[in-house]
Amino acid sequence: MRRLEPALLLAATVLAAQTKYMESKLIIVDPGHFHATLLQKDMYPWVDPRVTVYAPLGPDLLDYLNRIRLFNTRSDDPTKWALDIHTSGDPMAEMLRGHAGNIVVFTGRNRGKIDRILAALKAGLNVLADKPWIIASADLPKLEEALALARQKNLAAYDIMTERYEVTSELQRELVNDREVFGTLEKGSAREPAVRARSIHHVMKVVAGTPLRRPPWFFDIDEYGEGLADVGTHVVDLVQWTAFPGEALDNRKDIEVLAGRRWPLKMTKEQFTRVTGDAEFPPALVPRVHGGVLDYYCNNSVGYTLRGIHVELEILWNWEAVEGGDVYEASFRGTKSRVEIRQGKAERFVPEVYVTGASAGVVAAMDKRVAALQSRWPGLTAVQSGTDIRIVIPERFRVGHEAHFGQVTNRFFEYVTAPNSLPAWETPYMLAKYAVSTKGVEIGRNQ
Repeated sequence: MRRLEPALLLAATVLAAQTKYMESKLIIVDPGHFHATLLQKDMYPWVDPRVTVYAPLGPDLLDYLNRIRLFNTRSDDPTKWALDIHTSGDPMAEMLRGHAGNIVVFTGRNRGKIDRILAALKAGLNVLADKPWIIASADLPKLEEALALARQKNLAAYDIMTERYEVTSELQRELVNDREVFGTLEKGSAREPAVRARSIHHVMKVVAGTPLRRPPWFFDIDEYGEGLADVGTHVVDLVQWTAFPGEALDNRKDIEVLAGRRWPLKMTKEQFTRVTGDAEFPPALVPRVHGGVLDYYCNNSVGYTLRGIHVELEILWNWEAVEGGDVYEASFRGTKSRVEIRQGKAERFVPEVYVTGASAGVVAAMDKRVAALQSRWPGLTAVQSGTDIRIVIPERFRVGHEAHFGQVTNRFFEYVTAPNSLPAWETPYMLAKYAVSTKGVEIGRNQ
């Protein structure tokens, strides 16, 4: 056999890789949440631009189609998605019959989502599914089955943890794991936990330049889940990702959920109509309507221990932001300092990272650490004010929440190409995360 010249060999290798990448084709099933569209805000060179969509004909599908149209027609770097749309009363069944791609995306309705994930994996499809995969602890065995099945069938199964890609979260993780800056994580107590975090979301908001329409079922906690079971999964994930990076957690031994609480956001019918477009509350919500006001149980707090470390989280929903947007704040208390993300008025509602309680030794360690981080974040600086040190982050690294969906998707495609490259700790992380989020909600309901 004639030996290929190096240049020809390289060209053949590149062509083979591109062919493999282009074999990736997306299937979107019942895109009831705007996160489905944010995955398509940009194009990916390894994904076929033709996407197959299975959904019932209704407002959820129309909202999805409108957002994709806006991406395809924007003046700045428009996307080129072509949609092959199949309307059906049973989109899952039609999707499984059609098998129109190799990656299926699930967003939206959360009750029964794990069953859809299992069915897709059994059919040999890779799964990229929005959080949460489960909203009840009784479904933890199904989650475990799904993750084991993905490994067995050499498939990628991944949930969309966008907040790991926020620069402030990445910096907090770096500093918490620097012994000279932070020391070691204290254990704290139920009264004074070593880790506190708070997340605030808003019902009314603008996404990708368009006012957000939420479907009526979004407010049905039996269908969609309470705040901790839904967006709270991000916060639980960030705590363990920061405190124990790269370490496999055992949700049966390393976690004890101690307390949970829930309370409603009061929504008037006028507010409900404004955000959904529906004039009346649907029958599923009527039992929670009192005097024309919906008790939307989306607010939760949870206290638990993670390998003996006391953690307290608060997950909140407000109607609409008065200033700024969604908020994430977190504090990790170490033996040498605290590392905090703050996002208040003093920060102009922009998340900032602080090292507080800094001694002379910590200040010197911070100078060394910031110098070491220049290779990843050039221009990063630290400014001291009293015992606080604020990390000054160059604006080019603040890419925004919507851009994180593309970052997660790129990472997922690496796992599709090489499923064995998924870190071993990711599976136990998912089990640990959903153990906290579901159990915390259940304790709150029982109280």
